[in-house]
Amino acid sequence: MAEELTIHAGSKEDKYSGLVPQVKAVVEGESDLIANMANVASMLHETFGFWWTGFYRVSSPTGLVLGPFQGPLACTRIQKGKGVCGTAWERGETVIVPDVDAFPGHIACSSLSRSEIVVPVWRGGEVVAVLDIDSKDLATFDEVDRRYLEEIVQCI
Repeated sequence: MAEELTIHAGSKEDKYSGLVPQVKAVVEGESDLIANMANVASMLHETFGFWWTGFYRVSSPTGLVLGPFQGPLACTRIQKGKGVCGTAWERGETVIVPDVDAFPGHIACSSLSRSEIVVPVWRGGEVVAVLDIDSKDLATFDEVDRRYLEEIVQCI
């Protein structure tokens, strides 16, 4: 049986540095991408209390489909290059949006989402999914989030 997630008090960096080894331990030896995405979404959501934490999987050359997530109802499909998720997928790089209302073409799955970070998940030289995290607050995400979330998605 898996150990319960230990939530670290302290700074954002402290929380991430405590979470990374836990993520590695949970996904070690598990090759199923969906199972790993589900556990990573849960661990991030529980540790940070984000509004929405989850994955969109590449389902076709032009589309993403909703994967494992924690939080309220979400958009089911997103086209490549559309919204923050589609943009991160198309560019193959992390996108940080301090104010989603200022992002051209933002897809508003929830009007309560105010800021967002989307991190591509790479396997075999291709983006196979994106990690999408939304916050109810403006400017929640920064380079600390980018660095640690990019490390976390490499684990899955």
